[in-house]
Amino acid sequence: MSDIQYVTKETLEQMKVELQRMRTVDRPAASRAIADAREKGDLKENAEYDAAKESQGILEARITLLETQLANARVIEMSEIDTSKVSILTRVTLNNLNTKKQVTYQLVSEKEADLKAGKISVSSPIGKGILGKKVGELAEVQAPAGIIKFMIEKITV
Repeated sequence: MSDIQYVTKETLEQMKVELQRMRTVDRPAASRAIADAREKGDLKENAEYDAAKESQGILEARITLLETQLANARVIEMSEIDTSKVSILTRVTLNNLNTKKQVTYQLVSEKEADLKAGKISVSSPIGKGILGKKVGELAEVQAPAGIIKFMIEKITV
């Protein structure tokens, strides 16, 4: 994952805290679990040892992924966002021309996406479809159910 990931300052801090927790709390706990399982006898037939080793491998993969994401993270200041077109961290009001319903989404990085909170990823089908559009423009989004047409109604921060 070598793509630049644009995040807010708050999300960057959350990522740093999560990485610190994984390094200082989760990693030593995984090592203790392996040591405890090793003490229980023959390693060839020790399912607890195998599970602890697998859990440690998953944790190390998560740490590596988060380190890569942090290395590629770029903080976006809200004051620098251009609201003349849809871009990351803008809040966009869309009119679904198929259903005649209006929805508002904020475009965020994959790490921050939360549909219940109205935050969609810029790499989602809708995010890709509306990125770069201006107020009054039509966006055609390829979704699993077919093409959805959105009219860009409003762009704010």
